[in-house]
Amino acid sequence: MIDTLAILAPGLLGGSVAMAARNRSVARRIVIWARRPEVRLQVEKQAWCDAVETTPEQAVRNADLVVLAAPVEKIVELAQRIAPHVKQGCTVTDVGSTKGALTRACAAALGDRAHFVGSHPMAGSEKTGWENASPDLFQGRVCFVTPLSATASSATEIVSRFWSDLGANVATLPPDEHDEIVAHISHLPQVVATTLCTFLSQRPSRWRNFSGGGLRDTTRIAGSDATMWVEILRNNREEVLRALRGLQSELEGFHAALANSDWLEIQARLERGKAYRDAFRP
Repeated sequence: MIDTLAILAPGLLGGSVAMAARNRSVARRIVIWARRPEVRLQVEKQAWCDAVETTPEQAVRNADLVVLAAPVEKIVELAQRIAPHVKQGCTVTDVGSTKGALTRACAAALGDRAHFVGSHPMAGSEKTGWENASPDLFQGRVCFVTPLSATASSATEIVSRFWSDLGANVATLPPDEHDEIVAHISHLPQVVATTLCTFLSQRPSRWRNFSGGGLRDTTRIAGSDATMWVEILRNNREEVLRALRGLQSELEGFHAALANSDWLEIQARLERGKAYRDAFRP
């Protein structure tokens, strides 16, 4: 059990971490910092919060594990702010959707004072805010843990065990490999869903009233926060561009087969797609 867990920025993910940690008895004491005063007033009344601090520096001073749950563009800034104030030997992790540059910058900011081990739980929603958090958000979901080659193995073990105790299935791999993977399985689907919606928005608006489950399922994540996704795409730009080029080539192949009435090729592509989707784990 972690003695003191500090969570900075309790949005959907940070709030869910706190709820899960309390429900599963992962931490004896949970300390929260939120940027907005009204959020601090709200969360201090919650059963999953033992203390609320007015600054990040105060929140981390006695913490054994710190979770930086802010948006991607704010995580490095938070690491730099707390660096002189964390307990010597403390472990720090995050929930950011990109890991390469972020992990290196956070590790450099903390230096020899604390261990930084990047994390990315593949859980979430198009909704935001701690009000939409859930103690079961990580149950059965993959969580990437992305240590650098110089990261202490003991710190990696602490972070891996933490996410495992919250119910996640932990996958440990280098930060840059993580960015390549999520560009294809997370960031590309967001771009596709958004682009499909922007394309359809140019057609008569009443068409959307005729849509069935297929369009709703395919475009659900297009309802995600735009500001958050600009930062994610900015931070993983090169990998997303590579993924987009691969998808464009695949679409061109489908277009050519359809234009040429090559029904055998169309069927082969549909069957390959079905086989991939059918192999998803439950």
